[in-house]
Amino acid sequence: MAENSTEVLVGGAVLALAIGFGIYAAQVAGISGGGAGYPLTASFRSAEGIQVGTDVRLAGVKVGSVTGVDLDTETYRAVTTFTVQDGVQVPDDSAVLVSSEGLLGGNFIEISPGGSPFYLAPGDEVVDTQGAVSLISLLLKYVSGGSGQ
Repeated sequence: MAENSTEVLVGGAVLALAIGFGIYAAQVAGISGGGAGYPLTASFRSAEGIQVGTDVRLAGVKVGSVTGVDLDTETYRAVTTFTVQDGVQVPDDSAVLVSSEGLLGGNFIEISPGGSPFYLAPGDEVVDTQGAVSLISLLLKYVSGGSGQ
């Protein structure tokens, strides 16, 4: 009987650890149920490195996350939907760009605020965008002496 109760205790501990890891993974991936915010969209020529759960930052501070990345089959642009925390107002002349954390870091969406006194409403589209810059293309241009195509 002592072996049976030990197995039950060890099994319960393993189950609790697995549930805790699952909750942590969901929060890190940005798929947790909580988190109020309003949606915005932006269309990029290249959204390389951007996926659901990618950070959205303003002045280096995370203010939201990407909730969807789809291809517009008419314009062949990546339409990105992301949320911004309630209470963070984004001026309507702001720019949204795909930035990199560094040479080996991942990409994120950066909001560069404008100076307009008017703000984007939930569901609005940010028109001023800049897509991802390919590091390989830049290196090839440098190696070829800047005569890249």
